[in-house]
Amino acid sequence: MTWDAAMRTALELAANGPATGANPRVGCVLLGPDGTVLAEGWHRGVGTAHAEVDALSRVPEGGARGATAVVTLEPCNHWGHTGPCSEALIDAGVARVVYGVDDPGHHSGGGAERLREAGVEVEAGILADEIERFLGDWLTAARLGRPYIVVKWASSLDGRTAAADGTSKWITGAAARQRVHEQREASDAIIVGTGTVLADDPSLTARGDAGELLSTQPTPVVVGTRAIPNDAAVFRHPHPVIFEGTHDIHDVVADLRQRGFRRAYVEGGPTLAGAFVAAGLVDEYAIYLAPSLLGGPHLALGDIGVETIAEQRRLRIIDVERLGPDLLIRAVPVDSPASPHRAASAAATAPARKES
Repeated sequence: MTWDAAMRTALELAANGPATGANPRVGCVLLGPDGTVLAEGWHRGVGTAHAEVDALSRVPEGGARGATAVVTLEPCNHWGHTGPCSEALIDAGVARVVYGVDDPGHHSGGGAERLREAGVEVEAGILADEIERFLGDWLTAARLGRPYIVVKWASSLDGRTAAADGTSKWITGAAARQRVHEQREASDAIIVGTGTVLADDPSLTARGDAGELLSTQPTPVVVGTRAIPNDAAVFRHPHPVIFEGTHDIHDVVADLRQRGFRRAYVEGGPTLAGAFVAAGLVDEYAIYLAPSLLGGPHLALGDIGVETIAEQRRLRIIDVERLGPDLLIRAVPVDSPASPHRAASAAATAPARKES
């Protein structure tokens, strides 16, 4: 098997791992000296072996001597809840390590250097672009030291999220609303302001077509200082509510980072969304547009500090999807610190990769 083919298999294996949480999804394929597959492994989440160790556990003692380990992410190089994968590969007698993307963690990175010091041949950058896309949210979180933040809203074509009387159910159709639930399911946290809780009484759950709870639920996070009624729907969420009793978005993001959240989904309202935009803390926008006009005061986004046209926040559209009569537009900031041309400088100060 070629390195490219083995890396594609490793990428498929990595996709078996959990898409949320602090740890990356990683896959590994061990190849014998003749290119045959000796073993495969992947990381199953916190508390489990990393992909390299998982693969090594599937060969008899001494069976990996002289092998090539093909792994999607640079092997880690520090003690966390588990030992360094670099040392496990060295101890197993692996002769060569081929990986896709560097680990940006300040403490967990450096596995490639340690392997070379031990005489292991190392090749980097195999299918790097594909792996960068696959690990996009985790890499952004690791490089920036905070969760990957998606801001979502659903609006009419003229940017309104409700009619003049405040009614908003439903601006978009069933297909668009279901996609929102899928995006919730793919997130560690769902964030709203106290104003949204008081006005809409949302459950903040991820649900299926029939209203059933999906298997993975985001943790609800409520930002603000106003009191919430004891019978609010959010208190019936499967996960306990996190109350961020502040209006300081940076403090909120720092707390989410400490909790190990990888991906946060900001759903409302316009004041909270505007605060994230103004603070430069948005990595992706998920904008649902319905073919309707509402007019009136209920804008999708509050003040973001733009006083003149020269200060407008430029976005790059990365995808447009039709969902019944509606559109989902995904966009990223043009000057996002997560964009590739700024990733190297961000990586220099990145925190360690979380270890399981």
